Amino acid sequence: MTIYDVIDRKKRGQALSEEEIRFFVQAVADGGASDAQIAAFCMAVLLVGMSEAECFALTRAMVESGERVPRPRAAGPFVDKHSTGGVSDSTTLVLVPVLAACGARCAKYSGRGLGHTGGTLDKLESFPGLTVSLTPAAFEAQAERVGAVIAGQTARVVPADKRMYAVRDVTATVDSIPLIAASVMSKKLASFADVILLDVKYGEGAFVQDAEGAVRLASLMAGIGRRAGRKMCATVTCMDQPLGDWVGCCAEVREAVGVLRGEVQNDLAALSLDHSARLLRLALGISAKEAEERVKGAVASGAALQKLRELVAAQGGDARAADDFSLLPLAPRRAIIRAPRDGFVQVHALPLGRACVLLGGGRQREGDLVDHGVALHLLCRTGRRVRAGEPLLEVFHRGDAQEALDLAAEGFSVGEMPAVQPLIYRTIEEDT
Repeated sequence: MTIYDVIDRKKRGQALSEEEIRFFVQAVADGGASDAQIAAFCMAVLLVGMSEAECFALTRAMVESGERVPRPRAAGPFVDKHSTGGVSDSTTLVLVPVLAACGARCAKYSGRGLGHTGGTLDKLESFPGLTVSLTPAAFEAQAERVGAVIAGQTARVVPADKRMYAVRDVTATVDSIPLIAASVMSKKLASFADVILLDVKYGEGAFVQDAEGAVRLASLMAGIGRRAGRKMCATVTCMDQPLGDWVGCCAEVREAVGVLRGEVQNDLAALSLDHSARLLRLALGISAKEAEERVKGAVASGAALQKLRELVAAQGGDARAADDFSLLPLAPRRAIIRAPRDGFVQVHALPLGRACVLLGGGRQREGDLVDHGVALHLLCRTGRRVRAGEPLLEVFHRGDAQEALDLAAEGFSVGEMPAVQPLIYRTIEEDT
């Protein structure tokens, strides 16, 4: 068997055996496969696809290419959530403390932002002094003591995926559904969560543009998880406009805290609490109604917000910021984007996410520093009727921001009443 043989068989549309897939992934991990060969394999998968069995074999081989995350000794159940990325998606900052307050431990590894999508770790680091670089011992101790951890994952986990993704990123193969599924699920299965919820985005601000493509991806990933013995559920959600009303690290932390206080009622709040209840139902084996009531109770009682304070303090951060927003400062200069005419507003997530990056609130390449204080504040949502000159967006910046302001203005169109998409397009439950 050679790498050439594996690529050639897939190119011709033939199903690969588990042995062939494991052979290829090992060559990716140990350097036996060149970047050109990885690119050819990825393009073949993009063009001819993979069966669920092949995709599961690819996922498992990628898991086996590196270390597994050891399960903490604390009693479970452990739950986890993964979003395929978007703009103003701060659900993790709400969901983790809510679930911990309800008795389901959520010790998870998250990522940093790249491109127009924000990263949970960057947002969490808005808390002064907080670190996301935890030793395995510190991670386990916090999981047991607090029941809530959000940390950065070691490069020793799923190294084959890291190399394969770097090649996909420069060869126009990022949007392959089997490769996305294997990439996401290899990292999840290398960890220890008993219950996993997948939030698969579609629309203007997502990697998958159409809803049915997102359904296929969600179904494939959920199937892979079930084959591995995990309890799975998934939602397919719309990312045509930002999920929350704020874009930017400190601003999104403030908004998440507002949800935990029970003060913010918007799409971010609705989706975060919906996901929390779905995970709690599967983790504890309770009814959907009881799960929803427990989630609401954790917010109303202040227990969820207290869990966030405990998480922040345990990771070296200043937990006072959850009560004093002056410790989460926004950039000092402000600009307003106004409606150019009368009509109905349609909000576009992608230019708003890119505008935040241009302001310094995200990364254009790995390793860029992030300005946590720059922010965009949406003053209206899709479907609202406005008059010419009415404020649409408030921008917090530090100067020399005209290019970003011009791009942010493209985040709004005003005209005829647009079709307003439902927040949740489809759900994929454990028993389906």
